[in-house]
Amino acid sequence: MKKLIVITGAGSGFGKEIARTFSEIGHPLLLIGRNKEALDQLGLANTMTRSVDVGNQSAFNEAILAAESVYDDVDLLINNAGQMLLGDVGNQAATEWERMINVNLIGTLNGIQAVLAGMTDRKSGTIINVSSIAGFKAFENHAAYCATKFGVHGLTETVRLEASKNNVRVLLISPGAAETPLLSHTTRDDIKDGYHAWKQTMGGTAMDPKAVANAVAFMYAMPQEVSIRELVIASTMQDN
Repeated sequence: MKKLIVITGAGSGFGKEIARTFSEIGHPLLLIGRNKEALDQLGLANTMTRSVDVGNQSAFNEAILAAESVYDDVDLLINNAGQMLLGDVGNQAATEWERMINVNLIGTLNGIQAVLAGMTDRKSGTIINVSSIAGFKAFENHAAYCATKFGVHGLTETVRLEASKNNVRVLLISPGAAETPLLSHTTRDDIKDGYHAWKQTMGGTAMDPKAVANAVAFMYAMPQEVSIRELVIASTMQDN
């Protein structure tokens, strides 16, 4: 049997397509998301599903231990869970900042810590953190979101440096706009309307999330001694 892969935020968007891609290759999976019903509806073979808030460290650890007891050690963790609550800092509710920090940043830290020691001991393993173009570029009404994704960017590079001596890969993929439900988290209709107007400059359709899933599979498929440290992927017509 192929090695165990853990995917967070697997119920929709990038996570759902990544799960399908690796299931087709034959990997056993642990799928983590807020909506267990959505995870189960994927109907993937050799798959364990868990409803976990990635900001809850103990629940995250327990889910990974349960999957490893069935499928052996985690060889790939994909920290994909994310929240995008857009708004201007002067007026945005602090609860929205806290939610993004908890999921986007604390959740990524929790995932890394849950698997890194085992990978270090085995001198093998891969962690792929899903960031965003907003992790290195500024966008209007994205301040708090950018802050979390800039954080994921810096976190990934630092842990990559620390883990590389033990042959563990810590990689970053930064997608641009895509056809996922991420924008639906935003509560302001005017910001959503502005996004949809911007999407018209890309021909009315943003990037297919399957492209991101294929890119993640490509990064993982490299030999363990080769790291695609960072991959930026976006629609050709996306102008920023």
